[in-house]
This record gives sequence, structure tokens and C-alpha cells, in this order.
Amino acid sequence: MSEASTEQPVELKPLLEYASVQVWMEGLRSHWGGDPEHDDPQRFVIFETFCRRVNRDPDQIVKETTMIKDGQKRIRIKGRNRYAALIDEWQQEIEGSRFERAKWANTVRSFLIHNGVLLQSGLPG
Repeated sequence: MSEASTEQPVELKPLLEYASVQVWMEGLRSHWGGDPEHDDPQRFVIFETFCRRVNRDPDQIVKETTMIKDGQKRIRIKGRNRYAALIDEWQQEIEGSRFERAKWANTVRSFLIHNGVLLQSGLPG
């Protein structure tokens, strides 16, 4: 991502301090039950790795993929398409098995989906 290379590296707070991450955790909790903050120790590591790759914090990612229009949350098509492509590209570069690459990419997709950005799973890895 060439534009990120000219920017200062994003300074991330602990992920649970972001409203969008709290929305994600609540969505996982209501959908699957359990304790999503602790049930997968890799979840936050994976997501933070993606945030650093795209040089955005979680709330910025949501802001670039959604908007409020006429009082309703709407998807920014260009933003959604951009992040879908970034996730697919990242998935192809992740070390590990096809299953591991899919898990990493689907973790980021899960974040977006629970924040109102509908995505389909990407390329088979």
C-alpha cells in the first residue's frame, strides 16, 4: 500500500479501547456466545497485524468503509472494495497453511462484518 508508506506509522491503543472493536466483541458474543475477548488468543494479534499493515486504527477502518446517510449507517462501496482487496492481498502473503491464511483473513472480515460492512470470504488460499 504505497500511500501508507509515506505516512507516519499508526499508533495503536489497546484494541479494546476502540469503539469499533467493542462492537465486534459484542457482535461475536451475541452471535456465538462465550468470551470473544479471550476464547481465541490470536484474534487481537491477527487484527493488530492487519491494522499495522494498512496503517489504520480500527475506528479509521470503519470510518473509511461506512458513513451515516439520512440517519442510517451505509457502506462506502469504494472503501469496502479497497479493504476487501487489501485483505485478499494480505491473505496471499501470510505464512502458513491454507487454513491459517483463511483464519487470518476471516478474522479481519469478521471485524468489518460486525461493524456493518458486508464482505464475502476471499480467494481460496
